[in-house]
Amino acid sequence: MIKRLSVKLHDTLARSIPERRVFLRSDADTRFIRVGPVAQVVAGGGAMTIVAWAIFATSILVMDSFGAGPYRDQTRRDLQTYEARLNALAHERDARAREARTAQDRFSSALERISAMQSDLLESERRRRELETGIEVIQATLRRTMIEREAATRKAERLAGRRDGDSATARGNGEAEERDGTVEFLAAALEDTAQARDRTAADAQAAADRAEDIAHELRLLRERNDDIFRQLEEAVAVSVEPLDAMFRKAGLDADRLLDTVRGAYSGQGGPSLPASLSTRGDATLTPEAQRAGRILGRLDELNLYRLAAEKTPFARPVEGGVRLTSGYGMRWGRMHKGTDFAGAHGTPILATADGVVSHAGWLSGYGRVVKIKHAFGIETRYAHMSRIRVKQGQRVSRGDRIGDMGNTGRSTGTHLHYEVRVDEKAINPMTYIKAAKNVF
Repeated sequence: MIKRLSVKLHDTLARSIPERRVFLRSDADTRFIRVGPVAQVVAGGGAMTIVAWAIFATSILVMDSFGAGPYRDQTRRDLQTYEARLNALAHERDARAREARTAQDRFSSALERISAMQSDLLESERRRRELETGIEVIQATLRRTMIEREAATRKAERLAGRRDGDSATARGNGEAEERDGTVEFLAAALEDTAQARDRTAADAQAAADRAEDIAHELRLLRERNDDIFRQLEEAVAVSVEPLDAMFRKAGLDADRLLDTVRGAYSGQGGPSLPASLSTRGDATLTPEAQRAGRILGRLDELNLYRLAAEKTPFARPVEGGVRLTSGYGMRWGRMHKGTDFAGAHGTPILATADGVVSHAGWLSGYGRVVKIKHAFGIETRYAHMSRIRVKQGQRVSRGDRIGDMGNTGRSTGTHLHYEVRVDEKAINPMTYIKAAKNVF
């Protein structure tokens, strides 16, 4: 049946499409290939199919080019706007970094000035004590001189009374001569006493004048000390308040951190820290010494804040031409536990606080990663590095270069993935970076 239909189809096609022969000639022989009607129909159909597909594909490309042109222009404009915004943010970030460096310089200058003023304060306190001691000595000398002068006056009066009695009752030439000698002796003694009295009075007046000068100088010294105290109190307040606010903005308990640092740095002493200056309100101390003690206590608190800040990741992990590409939070249905900074391959990566390297090597999706243990249960992580420049167990300081930016691990481009963890719990790193804004 099928063969009969095939023969009938071939006969029908042969009437309208005759058989063709394709001759193949060589130097020694000539051959031909028969191309039947069915083969011609199949070949023609294939050629028409190819031509139709070419026309269809060309029309689709032409229509796509006409329709996608405005969309590409809009995309290009959006990209340019986005790049302009990123450049503006980069300029703003650089400006804030310069402001932070300027603020840090001012803070360092303030600390130097506070140190100098503290030295002046201690020197003025020493001079005040010397002046008080000198006044006490002069007052004691003046009292002793007045007592001696009064005793000499009373003695002279008694001798004068004896001389008059002896003159009235004297008898005989021998007694008269003896009384005359006694009178001459008494007169000389009275004259010496009068001269001593005059010298004592002059010395007492000079001592009184000197005491008045010392009292005036002491008043001036106290006024100067009060001005120094006031400047120190203002400088300490201006320095401590931003640091306290920085820790509280970062969600940290400043009092607990200071207690921790104070426990680690509990040693005291030295020639510049008198034992008499205390912040406990000792009633035996002068008001100036108590005030100085309170200022020294605030300076100690400022130093503790500085030590705590060095151990807390307030600094940025990268500087220069980088941009923030992804923040902390949900991303593509998953929790992104850090902040991404994109930059050039090999950009230096810096430690954000003092600490000890707990891991330096390859770690799953992190690629080349460095982990640093800091104080207060804080850990920072720096992932996707192209090169690691520290070793496990190494102690690093804030600002030390620990590696280079790269694209290792699960990463779609060159960037740094930066994490901050407190007691193994990830928190937003920008909380610390923003808290330190305009402080460092």
